[in-house]
Amino acid sequence: MTGRDWQLVGAPNARDLGGMVGADGRRVRPGVLLRTPALGRLIDEDLPVLAKLGPACVVDLRDDSEMAVAPPDRLPGEPRVVHLPVHDAAHPVFTYVSAMLLGHDLGAYAELARQGTPAAMAAIYRWFVTGESARAGFSAAVRLAAAPENLPLVYHCSAGKDRTGWLTVVLLSALGVDEVTIRADYLANNRLTESLREVILEALRQRQPGLDVDAVRPVLEVRAEYLDAAYAEVRRVHGSFGAYLRDGLGITDEIVAALRTHLLD
Repeated sequence: MTGRDWQLVGAPNARDLGGMVGADGRRVRPGVLLRTPALGRLIDEDLPVLAKLGPACVVDLRDDSEMAVAPPDRLPGEPRVVHLPVHDAAHPVFTYVSAMLLGHDLGAYAELARQGTPAAMAAIYRWFVTGESARAGFSAAVRLAAAPENLPLVYHCSAGKDRTGWLTVVLLSALGVDEVTIRADYLANNRLTESLREVILEALRQRQPGLDVDAVRPVLEVRAEYLDAAYAEVRRVHGSFGAYLRDGLGITDEIVAALRTHLLD
């Protein structure tokens, strides 16, 4: 099984980054970089599909507090599992997303709703660029992807859209994929999770009458404005994406070369 000819029912926005055109017209190899949401909701039929993909390493970007309240990942075989928490308790959006996915009471997040969830999401994306644990986690994940013994590499957070989305931006940018293609992959989350998103929202309406769905929806989606906030922060702090990779994440030319050697055809 190669390319994008696979699907996980319990992880509808899981996908292979293979086929994208990178540096020197070389394409990302199929079956080596796999972005997913948390894998605790995989159904039994998903497991042989994931087994055929054969992940050697799974990077989990969640904090311990997120993992404690979520079902454990269902993983075939014995891949290496590396926890690289990208999390900041000062940003309640992290626990808000987890609470929604798990059907928990959102009453504790009324202040977040009043502040405006789109603005809170944009703030998170800016933090992805400058936050200490964000820079450490994303840097370590890129280094793992550059080592052939970790391939195929699966990486995820909770919903597989924000932290996973920004790590995808970082990896694809290092591989020389153009921004238009990167943006299209980022925004594909909304199409892939449309049905799931509506199920979650309807369940929240049933359990929490009077819930402001307009405040919830922006946290379940990805939006161009979120990605733009991160790109703007990169330019503000570092001037260019290349400088962000080098100075913000410590990704040297040697690491970039290794990524391109092992991940591009």
